[in-house]
Amino acid sequence: MKAYIVGVGMTKFEKPESRDWQYWDMVREAGAAALADAGVDYGLVEQVPVGYCFQASTAGQRAAYELGLTGVPVYNVNNNCATGSTALMMARQFVQGGISDCVLALGFEKMKRGALGGGADGGDFKTSPVARHYGIMAAGHGFEMSPPTAQIFGNAAREHMERYGTTAAQLAMVGAKNHRHSSDNPNAQFQDVYTVEEILAAKTIHDPLTKLQCSPTSDGAAAALVVSERFVVRHGLHDKAVEIVAQAMTTDTADSFGGSCIDVVGKPMTAAAARQVYEASGLGIEDVDVIELHDCFSVNELLTYEALGMCADGASGALVESGATTYGGRWVVNPSGGLISKGHPLGATGLAQAAELVWQLRGEAGARQVPGAGVGLAHNIGLGGAAVVTLLRR
Repeated sequence: MKAYIVGVGMTKFEKPESRDWQYWDMVREAGAAALADAGVDYGLVEQVPVGYCFQASTAGQRAAYELGLTGVPVYNVNNNCATGSTALMMARQFVQGGISDCVLALGFEKMKRGALGGGADGGDFKTSPVARHYGIMAAGHGFEMSPPTAQIFGNAAREHMERYGTTAAQLAMVGAKNHRHSSDNPNAQFQDVYTVEEILAAKTIHDPLTKLQCSPTSDGAAAALVVSERFVVRHGLHDKAVEIVAQAMTTDTADSFGGSCIDVVGKPMTAAAARQVYEASGLGIEDVDVIELHDCFSVNELLTYEALGMCADGASGALVESGATTYGGRWVVNPSGGLISKGHPLGATGLAQAAELVWQLRGEAGARQVPGAGVGLAHNIGLGGAAVVTLLRR
């Protein structure tokens, strides 16, 4: 059975503590927007997966109750930075498996200011789910005093530079592109435009990554209404429907732990998920027009170019420098501004990517519209073992 997204919504992503709201306020705003977009009442929703990382158990229920007290199942989802796309995948599976005709996927995060920690409560990496990942990093690069997530991705950047000759300027070009794109996105946390030189001159977080190449902590929510083909027909939603053509989730394999930070931050997982999606859909990266990918740090955008098959290993720096991943190029990558500039409220990120692609494929993206967009690809990854690739088609 086919699955379609017929309604999407999101809040503006905000700097933490800059707006007087609670996580349930965010979900009410994003969820109501998705339902209104589809013209569907919450009473028709049969199941609700809700993604978040930093709230207590059953916070999904507390948030979803803002939309209605109908007694439907609510599932609380936590898959690190891939949480939003995991909630979307659950919704798609419920529909595609014939269990439900109408499922609302929600994602939110209310975060604290400052750099994101490395996933160890109280700094105890022995009990952390990502202890093995950081152990790989420490074995090859040591452990410095910079923020752990920036450190592990920054060390992946160092490896890429040493192995392939990627330059600091090419890394900065990713940040410049995504900040430029976000200037046309009213939902983005930042709308400032920076030159490559300004990005290189910004505060160093973990060399070679500067502040303007790192995603911020953010507050916000996003939502997607996923329905069956018969629901589309029954409710006359053809004009709204965007098909989830294929979707895959992968987790770490032995390749992730071979000793390279490039691998331990998720490139093998992404490549495997992309292969599964291409095989299931019969489409390839050459058929894709617009991409929302997980640029938590600029280097991860370059690694993802390679993992998705947009270029050969080591050629991603040259690819972004060529202009192939912005307007007028072969693909438009992160027209929303990506995580770097749109913001990164963990539980909402994957669903916000889906929302952007739905707007693009419907031709509703306004000043950031990608001309003629017919196929979109979303990539959402969580350190610790989760990569989700989703292919969408109008």
